[in-house]
Amino acid sequence: MQMNAPAPRNPIDENRQGLIGKPIDRVDGRLKVMGLAPYAHEVQEGGPPAYGFIVEATIATGLIAEIDTTAAERASGVLLVLTHRNAPAQGAWGPLEAKDRYARASPQLVSPRIEHYGQAVAFVVATSFEQARSASRLIRVRYAPKPGEYELAPNLDKAEIPADQFGQKTDNAVGEFGPAFAAAPVKIDATFTTPFHIHAQMEPHATLAYWRDGRVIIHCASQLLESAQNAVAATLKIAPSKVRIVSRYIGGGFGGKLPIYGDVMLSAMASRQLKRPVKTALTRQQMFHFTTHRSDTIQRLRLGATPDGKLTAIGHETWSHSARFDNFFENASTQTRSLYAAPNRLTTHRSVKLDLPISDSTRAPGESVGMLALEGAMDELAEKLGLDPIELRLRNEPPMDPELGVPYSTRQLVGCLREGAARFGWDKRQAKPGATPQGRWMIGMGVAAATRGNLLMPSKCTVSIDRQGVLTARMSMTDIGTGSYTVFTQIAAEMLGLPIERVHIELGDSDFPETPGSGGSWGAASAGSGLFDACMQLREALAAKLGVPVLDAVFADGRVSGAGRGETLGALAGTLGLEASGEIKPGSMSKAFSQQAYGAHFAEVAVDIDTGEIRLRRMLGVFAAGRVLNQKLAQSQAVGAMIWGVGSALHEDAVIDPRHGHFVNHDLAEYRVPSHADIPAIEAHFLQEVDDKTNPLKIKGVGELGICGAGAAIANAVYNACGVRIRSFPLTLDKVIAGLDANA
Repeated sequence: MQMNAPAPRNPIDENRQGLIGKPIDRVDGRLKVMGLAPYAHEVQEGGPPAYGFIVEATIATGLIAEIDTTAAERASGVLLVLTHRNAPAQGAWGPLEAKDRYARASPQLVSPRIEHYGQAVAFVVATSFEQARSASRLIRVRYAPKPGEYELAPNLDKAEIPADQFGQKTDNAVGEFGPAFAAAPVKIDATFTTPFHIHAQMEPHATLAYWRDGRVIIHCASQLLESAQNAVAATLKIAPSKVRIVSRYIGGGFGGKLPIYGDVMLSAMASRQLKRPVKTALTRQQMFHFTTHRSDTIQRLRLGATPDGKLTAIGHETWSHSARFDNFFENASTQTRSLYAAPNRLTTHRSVKLDLPISDSTRAPGESVGMLALEGAMDELAEKLGLDPIELRLRNEPPMDPELGVPYSTRQLVGCLREGAARFGWDKRQAKPGATPQGRWMIGMGVAAATRGNLLMPSKCTVSIDRQGVLTARMSMTDIGTGSYTVFTQIAAEMLGLPIERVHIELGDSDFPETPGSGGSWGAASAGSGLFDACMQLREALAAKLGVPVLDAVFADGRVSGAGRGETLGALAGTLGLEASGEIKPGSMSKAFSQQAYGAHFAEVAVDIDTGEIRLRRMLGVFAAGRVLNQKLAQSQAVGAMIWGVGSALHEDAVIDPRHGHFVNHDLAEYRVPSHADIPAIEAHFLQEVDDKTNPLKIKGVGELGICGAGAAIANAVYNACGVRIRSFPLTLDKVIAGLDANA
């Protein structure tokens, strides 16, 4: 099935059983709360495992001058110590411009050269974790360090124009931005900065690897199984068919588990050499340098408008860093190309190579930090124009995508803003900053738009029905805590007229039909559409068995009926059962229509006029993201993303030591994220919407939309509360106090 035309009416639209949209509990929830859902480190397969521990570099750039592993090799329980002196041959890093950056070879311990702090310099394997960790401390490394560059701002003169990324142009220009901005009667020219962000998933990265009949079986936390399979194959220089990746349960990903890391490669290599399973888990501290992070950014926003609030020029320029040996950049200017109308636009990205660990996609890459700047600048422009911030956005609503020149598949940004304003009580907001005191607290409200691109990726699925009438669906899709098992159960049950307890979804195995995995908010739409197509094929087979045209067949209560006939699915499947395969591919709809999900964030904060402390009092998000498959899960995803937006605005800041190139606050004690006390009343609401241009389910991605713009609404509320405009995130009390002093 290919999306070359709008999706016709189908069983999901009919929703005879009412399962689509129903807020059913997670089907895997009971397993998880009972501790019976095995995550990678808990899997027991292949025999008694040995345990690996990674020794990290304590310099950021230079060479290993000498490494002594003698004491470690003699330590109790130690089975193997790998360094660059004895590690097996591996595929070369990259290629840099690979179509799938997550399928690139990632060799470990192949050189004495140190590329970044925390790089693996040794791998100790012992009969217990404690023995491996203890022995790792006996390894003596002498380094020959060399000076490095670790900060973005002092190195902007070395910025490069990166290659296009993820199918999006690095730079784009429409009209004549320079002259238009210069001639604009009202202008905003503001620079915003955002810091490094860490994924901080609940589940640390972990691996169990063992070999069987010349094939390596790897249990790990991976969002993209086919990419991981190809990465391991390229690194170990074996065929992808000789690699099986299993990742049935994942304790959070947020993009940090799009790549796989040295724990996977080293465990696989050690297991091959020792001929026994090897299990490795990263410590929380190791994750800060051994895995990826979000780039810090510097963003310049220039907005030009007429006195009545019509934008005439939009400029959004972004600088971010990349690891010296990599090519990733934060595409924070991209959403600005399609959100508001203006005849003259300039959007650019520049990358600065630094001696840091690899930066990569972190929840809503690009938009999550790009909208902190764009929506802050829009708030500044509204104030300068004397317009309500919502009214400014309404006056710049584009009739079609201003970049692509095609219509939107659906666009309810205006509806989200108006619905949110009514629900939040926006009419009670005082436009003048500092006009709403409550004792020593100053109260303010802020608003920001939300948008996130919608993607459909190729995906396959097989479904089968057995003689008991139980449907089983298999695909390599993963569940990173978003509820994939549950929404796929709802789709299959609704399509075949089955109760949810008679649907069995099997995910997270690269031996299953190929899917794009979890990432980019495409998971439910892509894998769900592959499942939909497989179910459609199975419906046809079952209807044919009954002798009824499929369009006349009714699937309900575990039966197929039509033309005066009826039979159970199990009876029609027979002793051997019935199987069908399905597939979805993107088509012309993705080019003929601009596909986005939209939302609006509203925040109310209190600012202590004496201490500068900021307290979030309440928050509302209103979203339009196509059909909602499960109301409870969608709201959970949106609220969770909004909480991340709170963290981006008020808390999160991974701090680099500019002398040594490492994150100073490399644990959850000092890398601050919101706690329960930081989050008061928070609500997510979805507008009714179906989008037949996106996929046969007529849904859009939800998981990342809620973070986009959320932090900007809080920053705008802080300004409304106390008159301090902070463009450097996070908004900490020292910055508030400095602003209050400057305004005094």
